[in-house]
Amino acid sequence: MSSVDHHGQPVERETPDVNRERVDSLVQLFPECVTEGKIDLDKLRLALGEEIDDRPERYTFSWAGKRDAIRVLQAPSRATLVPSPEESIDFNNTQNLFIEGDNLEVLKLLFKPYFARVKMIYIDPPYNTGNDFVYRDNYRDPLDAYLRLTGQKAANGDVLTSNPETGGRYHSAWLSMMYPRLFLARHLLSDDGILLVSISDVEVHNLIMMLNEAFGEENQLAVFTWKSRAKPTNAGDAIYQSQRVAEHVLAYARSADSTSFLPLYSGEERTYPHTDPKGRTYRLTTILTSNRGRYRRETMRFPLGDFTPSEDQRWKAGPDIVHSLYATEHIEFRDGVPFRRHFKDEEKEEHDPLWTFLPEDWTGTAESGKAELTDLVGPHHGLDSVKPTELIRIFLQATTVSDDLVVDFFAGSCTTAHAVMALNREGGGNRRFIMVQLPEPTPADSPARKMGLNTIADIGKERIRRVIKRTKDNAAQKLDLSDRETPEDLGFKVFKLAESNFRPWTPPEPTDPETYIAQMELMVDPLVEGWTPQNVITEVAIKEGYGLNAVIQRLEALDTNTIYRVTDPDKEQSFFICLDDKIDPATPQALCPAKDDLFVCRDVALTDEMAANLALQCNLKTI
Repeated sequence: MSSVDHHGQPVERETPDVNRERVDSLVQLFPECVTEGKIDLDKLRLALGEEIDDRPERYTFSWAGKRDAIRVLQAPSRATLVPSPEESIDFNNTQNLFIEGDNLEVLKLLFKPYFARVKMIYIDPPYNTGNDFVYRDNYRDPLDAYLRLTGQKAANGDVLTSNPETGGRYHSAWLSMMYPRLFLARHLLSDDGILLVSISDVEVHNLIMMLNEAFGEENQLAVFTWKSRAKPTNAGDAIYQSQRVAEHVLAYARSADSTSFLPLYSGEERTYPHTDPKGRTYRLTTILTSNRGRYRRETMRFPLGDFTPSEDQRWKAGPDIVHSLYATEHIEFRDGVPFRRHFKDEEKEEHDPLWTFLPEDWTGTAESGKAELTDLVGPHHGLDSVKPTELIRIFLQATTVSDDLVVDFFAGSCTTAHAVMALNREGGGNRRFIMVQLPEPTPADSPARKMGLNTIADIGKERIRRVIKRTKDNAAQKLDLSDRETPEDLGFKVFKLAESNFRPWTPPEPTDPETYIAQMELMVDPLVEGWTPQNVITEVAIKEGYGLNAVIQRLEALDTNTIYRVTDPDKEQSFFICLDDKIDPATPQALCPAKDDLFVCRDVALTDEMAANLALQCNLKTI
């Protein structure tokens, strides 16, 4: 490792500190409260004055383990994502992503490249019923726990467990699991983005409290309720007990001031059977109602020309609107009864209201969701609770338009991915998805395991493959998409959470100089044994803030070194990277990087003189 300090900056090896943004904002707002680079709480308290609530008793929301949950949130990740083209479909062209890994580590990796880029996040987390799996985070080293679970490290690292009420921290364990994930989710949302969380009665009250804290209670948009089951779950005498069939979807906005739900197209085909003397086609609806209400509302019963509603009738609108409609030929009388004209050239598509109590025929049920999955992958999947695509499609229609990015980091069997692709096909959209799923093992002797579906993640990937195949093969589903601006995306890229390509620095004991020297020699080239260019480039790109759809192109015009250009098409940013053992002196002259261009290479590949020159010529970072 060179002793000079003009070799440029080192590449990022860990994810950013998620708390840094908030601290930086405080520093900008209250520079007088910073002492030796730290926030001085006493000065901040004085600066805020009456805005500080220092009452000994005040409204708070806390639980056993909250400090640990905040600590694991703030700990940076040293992991990476490894591309798996062999498990993907159309890897080089698709914009859809499936990430296999612990979603907390994955969210930290997505934080920088996807900050404020996601329009909708839908998640269906464990409901904490006592039997479902709960993510038990290792607060000292969450990545290590994941690597042991997936067999990437020796020894059994069982981070999944049931959470019985007799465990002592029944609610607290669930809250500690959810809190850091929801905090990170908020930062992925765009200014007009929306988070939707499915939940049952068991934790809905705690989830609302936690979301109010993470998002702000003013950003709660709605609490939707839907009928998740059509059949009772108990048998015998127990059937006469109350049956919980309702589940909820909590909707929160990144900023409610810049968010509104989109209208839902009802799918009804209108007809316009009438034509006026001017040749305009129209349909008719009643302009009267027979229910005058409890207080009779005489102000809504007034004459229009020679017509006056009967004693039991009133107008549907006030006098200003009714007289305006009549003056513009939007009211006609048939057999002495007034009707409202709706002209075809004035109407938009018919829309339904977005009810917070969702109609059953809109959503489907858990039974229909399970049947849908069974129809795709067969009865061997072993999942009992599967969300129906109809439910998620309602929220996709209400929150997203073409080209929007959708994330589900409790992806399960990937109902969300299925719903995105179905809606794109139906309406010609280009919504993209990122699915994240922990590889929870299926039971060892289960039909799923015998069919090669070893984990829940395998079930999700297989479902996406089957949806793509069925979409391609089923001619009845195909639309004429020749006028699309971009081709329909029928593919997905698979990435897997893994250890970094960079050697971790583990300081030896101070009394062991030989071990220290050996450790320093290893760090001369910090790349781990067996590294590949694609894996290293992917890690560098992620930690420098480039998305997983960044395009990696080798520069064929250069023959002195192997140089790649990495471009994030969404951000319209790019950088150059060379992983050769030695940089040829002719390479910088041939590449001609500009002052703002980022050039990444291995530190051992540069001489001191070349490093100094490159640092002056461009933005140099070294591995």
